[in-house]
Amino acid sequence: MKTGRQVGILGYGAYIPIYRLKSSEINRVWGSQGAPIEEKSVVAMDEDAVTISVEAAKQAVRRAGVDPREIGAVYVGTESKPYAVKPCGTIVAEAIGATPHVSSADYEFACKAGTEAMQNCIALVGSGMMKYAMAIGADTAQGKPRDALEFTAACGGAAFIFAERSSQTVAYVEASHSYVTDTPDFWRRAKVMYPSHGSRFTGEPAYFKHILGAARVLLDETGYTPQDFQWAVFHQPNAKFPIKAARMLGFTMDQIKPGLVSPMIGNTYAGSTPVGLASVLDVASPGDKVFAVSYGSGSGSDSFILEVQEAVTEKRQGPKVQDFIARKKYLDYARYLVHRRQIVE
Repeated sequence: MKTGRQVGILGYGAYIPIYRLKSSEINRVWGSQGAPIEEKSVVAMDEDAVTISVEAAKQAVRRAGVDPREIGAVYVGTESKPYAVKPCGTIVAEAIGATPHVSSADYEFACKAGTEAMQNCIALVGSGMMKYAMAIGADTAQGKPRDALEFTAACGGAAFIFAERSSQTVAYVEASHSYVTDTPDFWRRAKVMYPSHGSRFTGEPAYFKHILGAARVLLDETGYTPQDFQWAVFHQPNAKFPIKAARMLGFTMDQIKPGLVSPMIGNTYAGSTPVGLASVLDVASPGDKVFAVSYGSGSGSDSFILEVQEAVTEKRQGPKVQDFIARKKYLDYARYLVHRRQIVE
């Protein structure tokens, strides 16, 4: 899929909470052994998917250098909305000063909700309907205590402002593709607190089928090979899946390492691929090509090809993804439950 006019990222931003829970602490409490990651990010008492989105959005606005009132859309992709009935997008739009003449909505497609919002923003700008459009992918941990998800389910997000390609855009979107089937590997019914998952079923018929499906079609349509890219980002439900998917497609560890943030902070769900992309933009050079693929349970993947532009070197002011990863405060398991509001002091 290509737009009628070329669209680029005018500004971007990310946010990862400062608190961390070590996997060794989870092992200590539940008597388990081993963990796929060393630690994961945890929200503070006053943080949720909306506050994460606001922090990322403010940074994106600063880097874009635009008047927020000119932003035509604010779309938030998340599966951890703090309200059952009330959009996150309106809160974010109000917080950054984009209201009232703005389109706002929340997107849901599990972990690809963020890239789903990105595709829609790209289409709106590419069609000429809007000058600027903002897409956000953000989530907080939803895993059930003692479940395997508790080791990897984390918190974080990233925001991107899209505009028509110019000398001020940091990277432009060359093409995109989506691959979707009804594969129920992960779900949460209404009024149920914790999600359920299909355990090993989430691998081959779900994650890998869709990641590879979206990636291969986009490569075939554009004529590119993995060797044409300097960077690649894949959805990161754990530390193993994105590495395996990259190798199956022909990408190397050198290409995926800058965007591979899950071993350090865990899986940020709808923020996973967006945060990984932001991490790559923090270090990429003008002319570099980036390949990015998301994954959302239920199931589907969005793939993107971007080329980095000269303006990226001028728009890296403010905290980078690795800065957020480096700053940390550790919690014990009891305090972690308090922060998640699962127990009350």
